[in-house]
Amino acid sequence: MTQTCTYYLAPPSPYVYLGHQRFADLARQYQVQVDVRPFDLGRVFGLSGGLPLAKRAPQRQAYRLVELERWSRYLGKPMNLQPQFFPVAGDPAAFLIIAAKLAHGNEAAMDLTGRIGSAVWAEQRNIADDATLAAIAGEAGLDGAALMKAAATAAVQAEYQRYTDDAIAANVFGAPWYVVDGEPYWGQDRLDFVERAFRRE
Repeated sequence: MTQTCTYYLAPPSPYVYLGHQRFADLARQYQVQVDVRPFDLGRVFGLSGGLPLAKRAPQRQAYRLVELERWSRYLGKPMNLQPQFFPVAGDPAAFLIIAAKLAHGNEAAMDLTGRIGSAVWAEQRNIADDATLAAIAGEAGLDGAALMKAAATAAVQAEYQRYTDDAIAANVFGAPWYVVDGEPYWGQDRLDFVERAFRRE
């Protein structure tokens, strides 16, 4: 039986960006089927005690930049620590990823998620802009105009709400969040443990 991993993500998250390719590579290596679930991190923060970046204490904001630079250097991933378009609304990108998943499957959604993260953190692009999102989809070999139209449908937005409801029910409080065999793992710095879970199978 094929092993599965539920992948809860917020498209603008720097930690989703830092961990995404490593996670995708692990899933491919161990032949794990990924269920991609973009969710509303702001809504989850409101229920779980999390704070948006601007409301965090100065000490936490400063240390966040240290950690991002450290991980960027360690992983060899280019990263603008304070990109031009961040903070940025994540809903439009989430809708696009869900539309891609519904039309083309989880693999297309995974590829698009990686490209969207790079757009924010490496390329200084605005992922809340429809034209930018359509262009990113096109760069992934998808029909950007068609996907943007699908992303605006009630069906896609209902999926986004469902994924958020599922995240809340699963006690998710941050992103990225991986669930393997019912066991949760929070953060890209837990991917070593995720790999161990994949290996157990």
